[in-house]
Amino acid sequence: MNTIEAVKMVCEAIEEKKGTDIVILDISKISSFADYFVICSGFNPRQNQAICDAIRERLKGEDHTAPGHIEGYQGADWILLDYLDYVVHIFSPEARQFYKLERLWNDGELIDAEALIA
Repeated sequence: MNTIEAVKMVCEAIEEKKGTDIVILDISKISSFADYFVICSGFNPRQNQAICDAIRERLKGEDHTAPGHIEGYQGADWILLDYLDYVVHIFSPEARQFYKLERLWNDGELIDAEALIA
């Protein structure tokens, strides 16, 4: 499975758990550590953890892939899943507004998540 197919599966898992505001950034031309960021929001820590769990289960089951690193699961205000070629960020609305990753990485190319999932 290629990276964009895996990113599509991540987005589908996010949608299944009612995650919102999915943004995919192609950062391959400006980053040496990953090709894509997938950014989304959940409404509370439990939902953020459920989104994280759904992503991990889906990728493990269909692609036999596990993240190289996970941060923030316990507090669940900002959960990061590092799959090397792509990094998933699951934010509370407050943390997303505070850290503004989309703005920080605005040199990346925005990928239409809805078109990718359709």
